[in-house]
Amino acid sequence: MKLEEDIWPDRRIEIETDDEENEAEIACQNGEDDTGSDVESPSRDHSNPCIDCPSPSWPQSYRKSLDMFTGVTPPSVSFLRSSSLLSSSGKRQQASATESSLSRPLISATSLDKDIPTSTLPIKLSATSESGLSVSELPPSQQCSYSQSVLNALNALCGIGILSTPYALKEGGWFSLMLLFLFGIITCYTGILLKRCLDSSPQLQTYPDIGQAAFGLAGRICIATILYVELYSSCVEYLIMMSDNLSAFFPNAQMEIAGLHLSSYQLCAIISTLVILPTVWLRNLSLLSYVSVGGIVTLVVVVLCLLWVGISGDVGFHPNGKALNFANLPVTIGLYSFCYGSHSVFPNIYSSMKEPSRFNSVLLISFVVAAFTYTGVAICGFSMFGEVIKPQFTLNLPTKVAASEIARWSVVAAPVTKFALTITPVALSLEELLPSGQNRSHGVSILIRTVLVISVLTVAMAVPYFGSVTALIGSLLVMLVSLILPCACYMRIHRDRLTEIQASMERQTSAENTVSLTKAETGTNK
Repeated sequence: MKLEEDIWPDRRIEIETDDEENEAEIACQNGEDDTGSDVESPSRDHSNPCIDCPSPSWPQSYRKSLDMFTGVTPPSVSFLRSSSLLSSSGKRQQASATESSLSRPLISATSLDKDIPTSTLPIKLSATSESGLSVSELPPSQQCSYSQSVLNALNALCGIGILSTPYALKEGGWFSLMLLFLFGIITCYTGILLKRCLDSSPQLQTYPDIGQAAFGLAGRICIATILYVELYSSCVEYLIMMSDNLSAFFPNAQMEIAGLHLSSYQLCAIISTLVILPTVWLRNLSLLSYVSVGGIVTLVVVVLCLLWVGISGDVGFHPNGKALNFANLPVTIGLYSFCYGSHSVFPNIYSSMKEPSRFNSVLLISFVVAAFTYTGVAICGFSMFGEVIKPQFTLNLPTKVAASEIARWSVVAAPVTKFALTITPVALSLEELLPSGQNRSHGVSILIRTVLVISVLTVAMAVPYFGSVTALIGSLLVMLVSLILPCACYMRIHRDRLTEIQASMERQTSAENTVSLTKAETGTNK
């Protein structure tokens, strides 16, 4: 084949995948056997010829760590300090596969005849960690059925943002609900754009892969850093949420330590951290991944408890408030956009589907369900508590009511499983930056995780404002990840195939999202 003459005369695209599946060696061997073939199947497979490559790029553990949000594996638990007993045989069995996967190109030479990220230059992506990172603690990749993919998408979309939707409605007014639906439509569309970016090459698997295909190595590192900051910020949110609801149970809990007064919130934050810390040390997070799927169940329980309090109690529903409040609208924009911040895992959901052609319908169903759920909770919560609604509506629920107690304890229990799954990708990314001799040490892994948790506690105690932190994350990080970057990556990768109308629409969407981000961030920081 005259690939370089047909595409670009003096360019070769050699990128390694972020995937590290165990069948890499088999795929490599198949690629060597088929080197004489000039035709390759257009499906998204991994049978690419093996070539020599330089050291992998950061981050290498992204896909495996994010797959915890998109799949459930049989539960098994171990701690980091027992890694030598539990994973040594597995590492021996995977050694050759790891070496082989390191040399697989993300975009093979034979795939250039199909769809190609045209802006990608000869820069290599990572396949896996050749330094023995703690990726054995992560659940293996699985193929999900259609129904499982819908549940995974719903589990990612319907998160803690639902607690602040009544408060967002109070801040922005009743007409601000139009923004909630508008953000839902736009983010669903940008999710489809990410899928189209993945389709441009069979070896694109994750969001950082898309970033490198669009903007080179700098794009990969930049996008990965933004995603990790978003995950870290979510951990801060989990701890604030858990501490707020615990302090509501024990409002008089206070303590004096060496002349330092600890309020109820601060004491509950420290206790919550001590409860969460052992889960962060877990070597195998399959059990937590299994339990965290119950996030959908927790959501349903909290919503039903809210409705039960409004129907059966003395609270009732009393619609009031402003039609539109321009002064606080930027805060509402940040809170609403936070609700749809799940684009970091959409590429993983798509890559793990047995029927990837149905991904669009998965997005459509999950976004419709999420949008109507958010809207219903916002209307019910604001109608019940009016102008006194708090950033977490669970804090407004009456005390000594069974439904209120169930809702609050459900909110307290949810972060116990979610926190470790959220902070582990950040910890693994930091371990990759260490010298190869140190990142194998279980002591270093425990130290990194412990320092991360303590830093999360420090931030949560310094900024104990759930609503403000949520609005800031939504207006800054979520808008970048869910609105601006998908449009930018899609335009960059497909710029040679976009019509003038499509390019104009994408630029307009990206510009409008940037303006919304600026306004929301300005309003949040006031």
